[in-house]
Amino acid sequence: MKSTMKLKSKTALLSLLLATSTLVMAATPEEQGLAIAMEADSRDQGFVDSSANMKMTLRNRAGKESIRNVRVKTLEVNGDGDKSLSIFDEPADVKGTASLTWSHSDKPDEQWLYLPALKRVKRISSKNKSGPFMGSEFAFEDIGSQEVDKYEYKYLRDESIDGADTFVIERFPVDKNSGYTKQVVWIEKERYIALKIDFYDRKDSLLKTLSTSDFSQYLDKHWRPATMEMINHQSGKSTTLEFQDYQFKTGLSDSDFEKNALKRLR
Repeated sequence: MKSTMKLKSKTALLSLLLATSTLVMAATPEEQGLAIAMEADSRDQGFVDSSANMKMTLRNRAGKESIRNVRVKTLEVNGDGDKSLSIFDEPADVKGTASLTWSHSDKPDEQWLYLPALKRVKRISSKNKSGPFMGSEFAFEDIGSQEVDKYEYKYLRDESIDGADTFVIERFPVDKNSGYTKQVVWIEKERYIALKIDFYDRKDSLLKTLSTSDFSQYLDKHWRPATMEMINHQSGKSTTLEFQDYQFKTGLSDSDFEKNALKRLR
């Protein structure tokens, strides 16, 4: 679940808006917001592929927890969105369930869910992307790579959170089927990583907040959080994702992310 954003072609002018990582103050708020997103994306290019073990903790309004253990894999795709795969190992009632996402920058993501009890692969309609992913507070549209071209942007302000200096930008989904009207993102200035995201529903009310923490650097370049927490302000529910055993450049290929292979995953 890549929280960074992938660089796509915009205009030569916008690529020049950054000078030694300092935004040109004469730029419009829209140009500044886009330039920040592009810089965040460019800093994470080249990871090729990754895998990790993930612990997913679901909490209801009363605080009761249920835990799922998941293997996650990602393949970087040049010229398009990344491909990602989630394989559920525990508990027994979800064992063997697998989710596959082909992210795109200029069209809706393609997503499939394999349900072992039914022995069938179900395609997730682009109109249902706002639905919950495996009962969590993450929507299906949250789990794909967040391509730069999926949004329009606006710089809001600089702000310090938890001692970190950040840019605060708004991003507005281009896809009319998105479950959000906008997202407000706090991007740390030093590493260009997203520390916090507020999600607003179709009524433009605050729906949920994602917080990321405990970052580690891999391959001397790529930052990944050990913890991601999504809190739903309207339902009182939350989901925490905890990642371990990150590995990069493991030799994954397109054949590992084919929908026809979902039934054969172990």
